[in-house]
Amino acid sequence: MTNTYNFALPLIQAAQAQKHVTVNEALVRMDAIAQMRLIDIDVVSPPVAIDGAAYGVGDSASGDWSGQDGDIAIYSNGAWVFLTPKSGWKAWNETADVALLHDGVRWHSDALAVSPGGAATFCRIAETVHVIAAGTSSITGIMIPKNAVVLGITARVEDAITGTGVSAWTLGIPGAPTRYGYGLGLGKNSFAHGVTGAPITYYADTPLVLSTDAGNFIDGTVRLAVHFFELGRPRIV
Repeated sequence: MTNTYNFALPLIQAAQAQKHVTVNEALVRMDAIAQMRLIDIDVVSPPVAIDGAAYGVGDSASGDWSGQDGDIAIYSNGAWVFLTPKSGWKAWNETADVALLHDGVRWHSDALAVSPGGAATFCRIAETVHVIAAGTSSITGIMIPKNAVVLGITARVEDAITGTGVSAWTLGIPGAPTRYGYGLGLGKNSFAHGVTGAPITYYADTPLVLSTDAGNFIDGTVRLAVHFFELGRPRIV
């Protein structure tokens, strides 16, 4: 046995010369994969990197990564070393700021569980900072994706909401403007905590609507977050 079972860390052999080389390589691998943080996934061209930087290699990788599709590339001592991730490995994608779970074939973002065939249950948060437009209501871009099962929506006022004759605001969707909150405060750090009594499934892409209780908005900034489940189909065969 020349490598450990889980992380393929190189082992020192009997009477081996320059043992420090093997030890240092093992330490670099451990540093990369314990509490694993990948700079990004599906990367196909080796970037300029510092020691310990790790990437998820994409399909049809080139250069020094040729033939390493799906592996983890770790820059160590001026060269790339590779590990094949196993089912159940977890990591953090530093570029996308999302948690990753590996199913033995590919990485899934925000997955709670993944089946052997690649089906997955995702728990996601869609977040945006919305600048309120003047008028009695202000509509966001698409916030709730088609086929999402929404648990609730939260919000935080980042810049105080101002308006003429406005004393509070509501948060909802077109046709149900108070579904996720009403009587909400206007001042900085006021918030909404709109938990749905039962999760609601949306079968079309849907924006959010911020409305006044009376009068008209002038301006203000609100950070909005949609908390929802999504289902992932088994992988293509």
